[in-house]
Amino acid sequence: MSVEFIGFIANSNASETIVRRGPVLDPAYIETVAKAHELAGFDRALLAFHSTTPDSLQVAQHVLTITKKLKVMIAQRPGFTAPTVLARQLATLDQLYGGRVSLHVITGGNAVELKQDGNALDDKDERYARTSEFLDIVRLEWTSEKPFNYSGKYYTVENGFSQVKPQQKGGIYTFVGGGSDAAIEVSGKHADTFALWGESYAQVRDVTARVRAAAARHGRPAPRFSLSVRPILADTEEAAWKKADEILERATALQDQTGYRRPNHATDGAKRLLALADQGARIDKRLWTEIAKLTGANSNSTALVGTPEQVAEVFADYYELGVSHFLIRGFDPLPDAIDYGRALIPLTRELIAKRQAVRGEAAE
Repeated sequence: MSVEFIGFIANSNASETIVRRGPVLDPAYIETVAKAHELAGFDRALLAFHSTTPDSLQVAQHVLTITKKLKVMIAQRPGFTAPTVLARQLATLDQLYGGRVSLHVITGGNAVELKQDGNALDDKDERYARTSEFLDIVRLEWTSEKPFNYSGKYYTVENGFSQVKPQQKGGIYTFVGGGSDAAIEVSGKHADTFALWGESYAQVRDVTARVRAAAARHGRPAPRFSLSVRPILADTEEAAWKKADEILERATALQDQTGYRRPNHATDGAKRLLALADQGARIDKRLWTEIAKLTGANSNSTALVGTPEQVAEVFADYYELGVSHFLIRGFDPLPDAIDYGRALIPLTRELIAKRQAVRGEAAE
């Protein structure tokens, strides 16, 4: 099972500990971070989606233009673009840029934010049912060699067909995330990779088992699994924990300016992270929950704290639980991405390869 590292390209320099000073859409920053990810050895980078932020599809195209090998993971929300249209948009990009496109499906758990884009479905299970129909049609656009009809509760298509197909055979690689039972079911039917936040070993075992069971119900092989976490690295373990404390102190002081505050709602995924935080600040070997607790787990907000060697060891543990993709970003995004490329990424690849060799396994 091959290992993949996914980074994160924001539209400007901001985080829980950094107050944005420049424009909301900063092309120079995007270009610098994209090139840094490519040079650091990341396989792919996420372009996020929010109802008020710049369009991730267009930002991704800019990233693809200025890089040569880096793949993009374009977050999109079903329900706001026709599935036939989005399928052709993504297929076109995939052809133009050598098969470097992937889709990250975010159904969305905050009904208030979704209404900013005109969403009329308050029930989250209904939104996931819509997502399933959406992905049915997207896949048909990518793969059908003749016009097709589709009649569902949320979408109806007559003689749908796309002349442009993705360069990737079978359709564009698709990530699906979510913490609810409905999300698990949709992922079992549609996901190539299921995206988890940075959870404990026990939580990862639980969720991956549920997703595998859902895939089996749909007659599909189990998807791969991705884990999103925020590595905090230093030359010694003591220095890494000191750095974590400083990050928490700064994030707390800047909450009013950064906007990373505890929301008045919590998605199922956020509830899982908050339940983890209630168990303590440090879980398993070195999973740190304080930023999740501070912000209400309003994004991927748990961290792994330690030396590069120590964090690589935890990644190898997660790999043995079935995780093959690691989505990592720092609290100081640009220098942290560069730092991950110096040691953490190569060390993790080396350690997993050694463990595979001991068991007589071959990397894909």
